[in-house]
Order: sequence, then structure tokens, then C-alpha cells
Amino acid sequence: MRIKSILKKCTSFLSTILFIVLLSVLFLSIASKAAGNEVNLFGYQVKSVLSGSMEPDIQTGSLIAIETGGAGERFQENDVITFQSEEDVLVTHRIVEVKNGGQQYVTKGDANNGADRNPVLAENIVGQYTGFTIPYAGYVMNFTSSREGAALLFIFPGILLMGYSLIMIRSTLKEVKQLMNEKEIRA
Repeated sequence: MRIKSILKKCTSFLSTILFIVLLSVLFLSIASKAAGNEVNLFGYQVKSVLSGSMEPDIQTGSLIAIETGGAGERFQENDVITFQSEEDVLVTHRIVEVKNGGQQYVTKGDANNGADRNPVLAENIVGQYTGFTIPYAGYVMNFTSSREGAALLFIFPGILLMGYSLIMIRSTLKEVKQLMNEKEIRA
């Protein structure tokens, strides 16, 4: 019986810590995105996955962590990298071939039939995928990074605070009215 109680408390504590950490990362991500900066936490960047080219390992709408750095590093086949494409879009794909002594990399999305058209130059690599993924959290980050989402982040808590204030005022007025009625009855 005592062991169950201890386990329950430990599980609750760890869940709370994990929730706080995830909430903090989400808050930092939103704040960085709103400021127009890249989300960078201890040398790692958090990116939102917009397509299904790396499914099933990395799902559309997931948040992934990448270790920043690129041009000076040498990557190997099967490493998953995030790079700036020629269309100026960030892409996360797997290296299928290393060319020119690590100056160019042929990449392919796991769900794609063939390799990407053009090799990736080493200087276009933003970082390497760490294997850390939070499914569906990318949808939240993308929404909160939008103009509507950012506005909602400020408006919704304001509405909640106003509603709470109205409830508190109403209950205080009710208590005052009740006290006044009690005084009238005594008098």
C-alpha cells in the first residue's frame, strides 16, 4: 500500500516536471517565432514539420529538435539533416550519398520514391536531426506563430481573467448583500 502511494507521488512529480519543461519549450518557441528569430535552446533548434516526406518516422505536424551547425561538420549516409533548399525552404531529409568529400550530399525523404533532384551543399545544412520529436505540436506552434494565433494567445487569457474577475465581483457583492440583510434582521 505504501509503495503504491510513493509510486503515485513520484509519477505525479515527474509528470508535472515534464509538463513544465514542455510548456517552457513551447513558450520559448512561440516567443522566439513571434520576435522573428529562430527557436534556439542550448544549441538546438526546434522546427515544425510541414510535409509527410519523412513519414512514418517523422509525422507531418510534429516538432523536431535539430542540433545546429553544419558547414564545418562531416555527415554520413543515413544521417537525417535539415537544410536550406534552393527554394529557400527548410527541408529535413536523410542523406543517401556523400559526394566530393563531404561538400555535397544527396538526400531523400523516407516516404519519397527517389532522391532529391539537386545535391545539398555543405554550407546549406542548418543542422542534424536529434531523434527528438513531439507529434502534432508543430500544428500548435504554426498556429501560435500566425497573426491570428498570436492575437488569440493574448486575447484568450484576457477574456479568462475578465470572466474570473466578474465571478469574484459577483460573489463578493452577494456576500456583502447577505451581510447587509443579516444586519437589517438584527436591527
